[in-house]
Amino acid sequence: MRTIRRHRSATGTELLLGRCNRLRMSRVRMLLVCLCGMLAMALTLGFYLSSNDTSDDNDSIHMDDNIQFRVPDLIRDKLTHNPRRSTVAQIKRLVGQVNSGRLWYSLLRPILVERLPGTRGSRRVREHIYSHLEFLSAGWSLEVDSFNSATPKGLITFSNLLAVLDPSAPRRLLLACHYDSKAMPPASQTPDGPLRRFLGASDAAVPCAMILELVTALDVHLKVLKQQKSQVTVQLVFFDGNEAFEQPSPSDSLYGSRYLADQMSRTPHPPGAEHTTLLNALDLFVLLDLIGAPDPMFVNHFDNTVRWFDELVYAERRLHKLGLLSSHPREVSYFRKDLNLGPVEDDHVPFLQQGVPVLHMITTPFPSFMHTLEDTMEHIHSQTIENLTKVLVVFLAEYIGL
Repeated sequence: MRTIRRHRSATGTELLLGRCNRLRMSRVRMLLVCLCGMLAMALTLGFYLSSNDTSDDNDSIHMDDNIQFRVPDLIRDKLTHNPRRSTVAQIKRLVGQVNSGRLWYSLLRPILVERLPGTRGSRRVREHIYSHLEFLSAGWSLEVDSFNSATPKGLITFSNLLAVLDPSAPRRLLLACHYDSKAMPPASQTPDGPLRRFLGASDAAVPCAMILELVTALDVHLKVLKQQKSQVTVQLVFFDGNEAFEQPSPSDSLYGSRYLADQMSRTPHPPGAEHTTLLNALDLFVLLDLIGAPDPMFVNHFDNTVRWFDELVYAERRLHKLGLLSSHPREVSYFRKDLNLGPVEDDHVPFLQQGVPVLHMITTPFPSFMHTLEDTMEHIHSQTIENLTKVLVVFLAEYIGL
């Protein structure tokens, strides 16, 4: 006899309970899978750490017997570094800290004296720069690095002034200028008039004052950056001995920069490193020179730093559109990409020869009063140097991520 089984249709309540039971079981399974995955990851990490205890990998620093921290790749990291874009509000706040009166009177005027290497004037200017940086709250590590060198005028003592925000940081953005003045015979405008001496306002008292104003305007932000132990810090260099005593030559000019490039090439960085030096730590060498005349023009001199020159172009354009530049009729007038001029001999050369990326911010064509007694404060356009300082504030803030 065939048995006939009758199937009763499930009620709505039973269907709902069934779905809930299945969902509950599914969640339990998912939880078990996640726990198993976490356990596997923990075991793998433990195996990795224990297997690397005796590693002699040159890319690692051993902090204790079980943990290793990788040393930053100084070459790769500088090539892949990108700026952090500032908002409109941030830009206004940053450039609002630039003080034209402080730049013009407190920072620039004390530098406008004859300052030949090894003289009283040179020492006075160096002490002015040193004391101002020492006063800032960011806490710069300062050093006067003096050395003797043979010159056409005999053995002379030169002194570079170095400032580093955080010497322990792996990488550095270097801002540089020279503070010495050229040896030129004094003259007077009239037979009975007082003797005038070469003061080198654009060459390069103004660049020195601009760098001082730049870090003063950003002082609070730089202090925070230092406390955060950023991978990139800021270094300032005020070179001595840029000018030749007679005719510029490989042996009679760039005394300070030749000396410092050699010293940095011999200094391991990070301390104890076998294959990298302070030169490798330099992301970018930004050199300022011959700045101060109205309507200056700057062009890019090196293909490998064109993207950073573009940042200067972009900063000028944004500041113009925001109405934050004065006596600035065009959107871009300082930094020109439509012209190509050859490189200029300057303090960047010893670093360039050792592979350091260079951004040379030098007025080209040169000011008409270059290397004349007319290179004085009277020929300096205060609004231009204020505008350029604002451009550099944006550039620096975005490079190091303030």
